[in-house]
Parts: sequence; C-alpha cells; structure tokens
Amino acid sequence: MKRFYLIGFLCLMASDSLAQISFKFAGMAAEPLEFGMNWVLRIMANPWSYGALLGYLCSFISWMTLLRYAPIGPAFAASHLELVTVTILSVWIFHEPLTLPKVVGGLLIVLGVLCLARDESAASGEEQAHDGAQRVNRA
Repeated sequence: MKRFYLIGFLCLMASDSLAQISFKFAGMAAEPLEFGMNWVLRIMANPWSYGALLGYLCSFISWMTLLRYAPIGPAFAASHLELVTVTILSVWIFHEPLTLPKVVGGLLIVLGVLCLARDESAASGEEQAHDGAQRVNRA
C-alpha cells in the first residue's frame, strides 16, 4: 500500500507541476492582455493551454483516488509538495530567483509532510499492535 501512496503522490506532484508550468507558459503567450475574440483565439491556439487543462484533470483524478485510500492528514499535507516542485522548476525554467523565504517555506512544507507521515505510521503501528493483542486475547 505504501508503494500505491508513493506513486499516487508522485503522479499528483507531476500533474500539478505540469498544470502550473503550462499555465505560466500559456499566460506568457497570451500577452498582451486584451478583451476580445483575438485574445481568446490566441489562448485556444496555444498548446500550453491544453497542457494546463490536462495537468489539472490528472491532478483531480490523482487527488480523488488518493483521498479514497490515503489517510487525510498526510494526503492533504503532501498535496502541497507541488509548491516545492513548482518553485524548483520555476528557478530552472524561468530563471526566477531562489530567495531565502522560498527555501525556508519549501523546507517547512517538506518537514510538515514528513512529520504527518511519521505520526500516521506511528498511529497505524499502534493500531496494528492493538488489533494483534485483541486477536491473541480471543484465542
């Protein structure tokens, strides 16, 4: 089951990152902003717009699947790992500056996910030990 969670969260991070990066590229191609049909057609002709839609669709499917099986606390926290991946990709692709607040924020997100995952595994281990003790008592 842990492999399922790992694959699911990797899919969620990848699709969320695809959506955000595609959205940025589509937004850059949509400039200059003008209210009219030419602007809408320019957006519709841009393949990055469809990359963003595909990313959001895959994110939704991944998230709904994870919510069905994964514990909600770690799942909710891990869904924010996309902020870390998008920050790293933005530094690499768009040459955005990597500032101290971004690094600290990313580290706090990762630490929060790890703390919740550890807490969940500890609670799961206690529950399994309790279930095992009940089985022994019944026998």
